[in-house]
Amino acid sequence: MADTYTMSNGDLERLSREGTGPLPGEVAIEVLTSSINYRDLAIRAGFYPSTSGVVPLSDGAGRVMSVGDGVTELKPGDLVASCFYPFWEAGPATAANHAVSLGCEADGLLRSHATLPARAFIPAPNHLSASEAATLPCAALTAWAALLTRGKLVPGEHVLVQGTGGVAVFAVQFAKAMGATVTVISSSEEKLQKIRDLGADHTVNYQEHASWSEKVNETLGGESIDLAIELGGATTLAHSLNCLRVGGRISVIGVLSGNEANLMISDVLRKWVSLNGITVSHRGDFEAMNRFMESHRIKPVIDHEVGFAEAELAYEQLGVGRHFGKIVISHQ
Repeated sequence: MADTYTMSNGDLERLSREGTGPLPGEVAIEVLTSSINYRDLAIRAGFYPSTSGVVPLSDGAGRVMSVGDGVTELKPGDLVASCFYPFWEAGPATAANHAVSLGCEADGLLRSHATLPARAFIPAPNHLSASEAATLPCAALTAWAALLTRGKLVPGEHVLVQGTGGVAVFAVQFAKAMGATVTVISSSEEKLQKIRDLGADHTVNYQEHASWSEKVNETLGGESIDLAIELGGATTLAHSLNCLRVGGRISVIGVLSGNEANLMISDVLRKWVSLNGITVSHRGDFEAMNRFMESHRIKPVIDHEVGFAEAELAYEQLGVGRHFGKIVISHQ
């Protein structure tokens, strides 16, 4: 079964091999675009136990050039996106199926061509360009898992989203399409206006309101958040808990403000909180998300693109944090 697949040493070696054409079960693509995530900054900074000299970036899209024997689901000319975890096809996370991710333990997509096992690619949604498809593998799928797979969002619930980066914007788009009410916090009035234009129902500027959870509660008339998409970590987790209703859920997907949080355990108990850690998700979720995006005609929000020769600039710009949505690298 796909969810009990065990990776071999040969599989890991094949993830980093290119230039000899696809072997049976493999696909060779021309990489057209890639996109960068905060995870890539963390890998460079040494916060992840990544493989030395690994090609960076988990996220990319390209055209299939050739397929190896036995590959039937993809054909030359198809536009595909990469799968963050190439050996996690379905089911719950295990130590084996999400031990290898692209751009960390194995070579990523910041390159012109890639030859990988067929399971490492997925057809892009029909209505998306290569640039748009390149934003999906990490940010979009993380938002999907945080809201639906682990977050168990149902129509009519109220979602709190932190920030206006890639994951946050996808979370707002998906939550609104699912029929949820959405509150967003950010430090930029310009970005808050943009997120309102995307459908956010309520916004709070945390630069103006340091105790932003109190402002959220005041705006909503009490502690009424059903699901918090927690991206901040150290300085935001206690605030998320403060505006959560009894029986609410928190999807923890980021540590942008630090890795160690102080919060009252008694509040966690009192509110019957479900706390879920999220690190992207599997291929089955990716397929479901793509169908959802196609049916709702959801398009990723791209702040801007840089050229392949300017990839270093993408790292710098992501770190500054002025972007709204995703930063994409064009390889053409």
